[in-house]
Amino acid sequence: MKYTNQTYDEERALYGVCGAEISDCSFDGPADGESALKETSDLTVERCYFNLRYPFWHTQNAVIRDASMTENCRAALWYDENVTLTGCTMNGIKALRECHGGIVLEDCKICSPEFSWKCSDVQIRRCTLESEYPFFECCDMDIDGLNMTGKYSFQYVRNVIIRNSELNTKDAFWHSKNVTVTDSVVRGEYLGWYSEDIKLIRCKIIGTQPLCYCKGLILEDCTMEQTDLSFENSEVTANVSGHIDSVKNPLRGEICADSIGEVILENGRINPNDTKIICGKSPQNEECA
Repeated sequence: MKYTNQTYDEERALYGVCGAEISDCSFDGPADGESALKETSDLTVERCYFNLRYPFWHTQNAVIRDASMTENCRAALWYDENVTLTGCTMNGIKALRECHGGIVLEDCKICSPEFSWKCSDVQIRRCTLESEYPFFECCDMDIDGLNMTGKYSFQYVRNVIIRNSELNTKDAFWHSKNVTVTDSVVRGEYLGWYSEDIKLIRCKIIGTQPLCYCKGLILEDCTMEQTDLSFENSEVTANVSGHIDSVKNPLRGEICADSIGEVILENGRINPNDTKIICGKSPQNEECA
């Protein structure tokens, strides 16, 4: 079944279609219809315009290419499985929710508050994202080449890999578990508080009070800028190239940096002997105190 160069504005316009090719269609109009492609499967959707709510709910096995979803296209994908979006723009709030099993986004431009909540098995490649509260309670994600601007990102996530990305954010990775970030820039305040088993490899970390109250925290060959009061109450193993503004009351582990502006160790709050802090990486390096 093929649908080409059509305009649909009624509610559930193509409800339940299966094995369809939908191209150059517009889901828009005065009837203000919603749920146009609900309960559909095995779709190929190309160059379509979506200006109505809830188009892809309970959709299985779909490829969506070069689609445009306006800010009126709220909650565009929900409860979906095995869906690939390539070259799409997604501008509606809650653009991806509770989708599981083979969700792929490639070369997409996304501006969506509360993007991607409670999703699993998601791959993101070469996308840009602007969002207030993205990736809440997601798991099993693989991200490569994400340029993100947002707040409160990646909270309560599990089993996440991020590579070659730039994350401009605040309160990122709070309460996260089993996260690895490689070759990326992470810029923002209060990074990674209350996280467990987070690893940063060859990353640039920028912003105040990062990585506090962590368990199993690892930094390998990272740099840190404007990072005062780092590692408070954290179990940490950190190898940092360059300078750390200050370190405060790490719980236990080892911190090695070229230089540290201030080391704050408060008896009664932590045992200073439980963390080895080393300044300088020459054979004559010294413990900081």
